[in-house]
Amino acid sequence: MVAITSRRRTLAGQLLVLQLAIIVVVLVAVAAVSLAQSEATFNRVEGRRVAALGEELAGSPLLRDQLNRPAPAEAIAPLLQTTLTRSGVTSVTVADARGRVVSSTDPTLVGSPVVLGDPSVAQGRAWFGELEAAGSRELVAQVPVLGGDPKKNLGRHLGVVVVGEKSPTWSERLVGASSYLLTYLGIASLLGVVGSWLLARRIKRQTLGLEPREIAGLAEHREALLHGIAEGVIALDPQQRITLVNEVGRRLLDLPEHCLGRSLSELRISGRLRDVLAGAGTGPEARDQVVVRRGRVLVMNRMTVSKDGRRLGSVTTLRDRTELARLEREIGSFRSTAELLRAQTHEFANQLHTISGLIQIGEHDEVVRYVDALSRHRASLDLTVTSRIHDTAVAALLMAKSAVAAERRVELRISERTGLDRLAPEVSADVATVLGNLVDNAVEAVAGGREAGAGGPSERPAWVEVELRQDASSVEIVVRDSGPGVAPELAQEVFTHGFTTKAAQGGERGIGLALTRLVCNRRGGEIAVTNTAEGAMFTARMSVSRAMEEAA
Repeated sequence: MVAITSRRRTLAGQLLVLQLAIIVVVLVAVAAVSLAQSEATFNRVEGRRVAALGEELAGSPLLRDQLNRPAPAEAIAPLLQTTLTRSGVTSVTVADARGRVVSSTDPTLVGSPVVLGDPSVAQGRAWFGELEAAGSRELVAQVPVLGGDPKKNLGRHLGVVVVGEKSPTWSERLVGASSYLLTYLGIASLLGVVGSWLLARRIKRQTLGLEPREIAGLAEHREALLHGIAEGVIALDPQQRITLVNEVGRRLLDLPEHCLGRSLSELRISGRLRDVLAGAGTGPEARDQVVVRRGRVLVMNRMTVSKDGRRLGSVTTLRDRTELARLEREIGSFRSTAELLRAQTHEFANQLHTISGLIQIGEHDEVVRYVDALSRHRASLDLTVTSRIHDTAVAALLMAKSAVAAERRVELRISERTGLDRLAPEVSADVATVLGNLVDNAVEAVAGGREAGAGGPSERPAWVEVELRQDASSVEIVVRDSGPGVAPELAQEVFTHGFTTKAAQGGERGIGLALTRLVCNRRGGEIAVTNTAEGAMFTARMSVSRAMEEAA
């Protein structure tokens, strides 16, 4: 196998052989054209000369006079020989009116019938062309000899003058076409060989020294890799045109089938997705950038590709985290439950410690009053939530969030304008997801802002207010807080970029708000954020339906 591979011609060798073959074909074509031009020139120039000689000889008074006599050969022969010597033609022949050769520079033709190029020559018309004579081709002019007064159309056909010039062979024409033809062909061959060698070297350098079978192998491996991985891959050139994309990437980005060679602008890719793909604001490399595209949560990693200091473009990989985000939400619900139990355990432990201390010091009446106060507070909270929110899942969520917020010294308020009926189970789950994310972000923002400015006497109260409003076809969720608000430059992009409210303090990025917007969009709604005089206000709307009375 090694021996067979070593005997194969390299790409440069194949190109050199191909170029040499092309040069040989071109040289042969040039030589053929040169020969054709030489033949045309010979026929044009020599044809005029032999025609002129024939007319001159046919108009000779001596020839006309001798053709009227019985034995003209002796007197005509010197005239023909003189014409042959003076002009340098191949042959000169004279035939009588019967078509018999009476005199010729070739004695073997005397007495034989003359070969006419056209029958009209016997009727007194001239003819010019090529004829086969004695095994060779000649350029022949046949001119009739007329007696009397030809000007008055009283001429009599006396005979024919035939002047012939031998046509040169192909080799003679090749030598005689141009004294410099071989030199020109040699120079052209040399230039062709040198040019072919330089072209072969250039192509070999551009292909990085790879042979065709190696290039084909790389292409096959690339296709196998692109279509064999579960992640999406998209490559752009410096002009932001798509040069490569696999099937997974095309599906995740919802690109048309024939998208190669088209720019991001032509494909109408804008916003956050365009910024990540083009590297706007992310630098040459972007790691784990979260983008929401057509209902999918995508995590993108971008890397710039360069060679020898020249930027070739960029390659971006994409992963679909939609399912993972759903699992994170489910885990988050379990985490919230665990946090609730922990907070309640902590709260109950403190209350039990207080009751135990009161008993130990003998303040039994104070124990009764303390337990009554705790019961009234708990009943008041339960009554506030359950009287305004009739959906069990949403009410339980707010109770849990109230305990978690209290542990972080944040008051969770229920607006007096709140009113929510029972919802269908799948709608209730979506409302709880949106409400839970917004409350968590608000509590985090308020608690983080208070801790950042703690220690001063003018510390603002820490609170989060929830307002739920419902009409015949939609639910509106409004969450206000007393935190620092959302930076104005992030107010329009906070959901697209996937920030949590921690971004207001420069914290880490997340996908909580991006998922919240995703749920709202799936329900035919929207979500927005504004800053008020007290803090941030998130407003989410969703199209929902009430649960059937029979399901209650």
